[in-house]
Amino acid sequence: MPFQEPSDRLNAAVAALIGRPRSVLDVGCGAGIHGMVARRTGARVTGIEGDTELAGRAGRALDRVFSLDPEDRKRVERALGGDRFDLVILPDLLDRARDPEGLLEFYGRFVADEGRLVVSLTNRDAWPVRLHADKPAAGYVTATGSAPQLFTRDEAMRIVQRSGLELLEIGLNPMLLRSLRLLLDEEFFLTLRHGEGAGSGFRDLTAYQAYLSTVRPFEVAAANLLPSLLAFQNVLVARKKPSARKLSFTVGMLTMDEEPSVARMIDEIRKYAPDAAILCVDSSLKDQTPVIAERMGARVLRQLPPRGHGPAMELLMYEAAQQSDALIYLDCDFTYPPHVIVDIARILESGVDVVNATRIRKRPDAMPLPNYLANKTFVLCAQLLNGMPISDLHSGMRGYRSSVIRAFSFDGEGDALPIDTVLWPARSGYHVVEVPIDYQERVGASKLRKVSGTVWTFLRLASTLRVGTRGGDTYDVWDSVEGKRR
Repeated sequence: MPFQEPSDRLNAAVAALIGRPRSVLDVGCGAGIHGMVARRTGARVTGIEGDTELAGRAGRALDRVFSLDPEDRKRVERALGGDRFDLVILPDLLDRARDPEGLLEFYGRFVADEGRLVVSLTNRDAWPVRLHADKPAAGYVTATGSAPQLFTRDEAMRIVQRSGLELLEIGLNPMLLRSLRLLLDEEFFLTLRHGEGAGSGFRDLTAYQAYLSTVRPFEVAAANLLPSLLAFQNVLVARKKPSARKLSFTVGMLTMDEEPSVARMIDEIRKYAPDAAILCVDSSLKDQTPVIAERMGARVLRQLPPRGHGPAMELLMYEAAQQSDALIYLDCDFTYPPHVIVDIARILESGVDVVNATRIRKRPDAMPLPNYLANKTFVLCAQLLNGMPISDLHSGMRGYRSSVIRAFSFDGEGDALPIDTVLWPARSGYHVVEVPIDYQERVGASKLRKVSGTVWTFLRLASTLRVGTRGGDTYDVWDSVEGKRR
């Protein structure tokens, strides 16, 4: 079989779903390429690999590697002990397993509470697979000596659901450019035999990165129109469903020259969330906001020089997700009522993933008419593109379970990050609830960048189309924080 560069063995759909977990178990890790993707996000990665040469290579790249047959459950269980992981990935493994369903259920036990499992399964319905349907029977076998067990999309969904995990979404690796080379040679079946997944056709990392950023999005979009025929692999995301329980909270704020309000705001937060940690990401240049916040017991991270709302929010969310079970954030100018913290906390503790506090079911007196009309325009575009009844894309008050934050790698560069942080979870199968709040008069001056924010809003709305496979059934609209649906 021709030598393949590491880029050829990267399962692009799996890599795109890694997010920013704290801990990862990479099952059948090979030389560790998926684990390296996870490590770059700050995760601690454990690998399991049956090939001793590949395990040795992975050991130089990952934090810990066990040279074990991934199907030897007793030895794996002894090695991992009581360890549980934010993310368990099984790329290109189950097709050649003796008992794929049992193996999936086994590794599901190592998923931490609210953690995720990502598994890829070769699609039996893909048209080149159908075209060569006689080949496995003619002697193309897996390393275990049997024909590879390929699954349709529906079969893949069923075995994941029977594992005891909640199915969130289904992604895919497309079968378009790859299919051209499959028609010219039999490498697809040889790679099934050798257990490495079909090559991408790219031998150079630079060319492969260019493919990922330019061609692949169009391939995926086309394949999603007819996934049963045009997906080479179905990539499924499942999780341990959150339960109703007590959560530890961080209340977060982005601050920039908030001296008139910061002390009073922290007092209000303490009043309604006395046990919560308070975290400020501060970009103040003109006053003593960070000094006051620290003196009052808040943890302050400085963002200097100021880089804008997006990078500050990115920092706030991932820092909070490291220290608490959940994050509630709000602006520091009293436009959002602090007493709603109690309601958002209660909703999150009931098992909801994200709470969006909406200001604009009707026009608030405190909001200028141009701002209200602009927000309504953004909302209409979002509803048309995503098919969900969201009413406030730019809310400055939301609550998140930290497991949801860690499931994504949000990019804060540019404005309008709140669009991604509400639409991505909803499109990816997480339970998002929207509740109305009263929007109040601002204390201090607005830092809103209207032109930049508008441009970035439309850019981010367009980019949401590449994320997730679900929509309306995950977005719940309530008439009140007591939970009455519209």
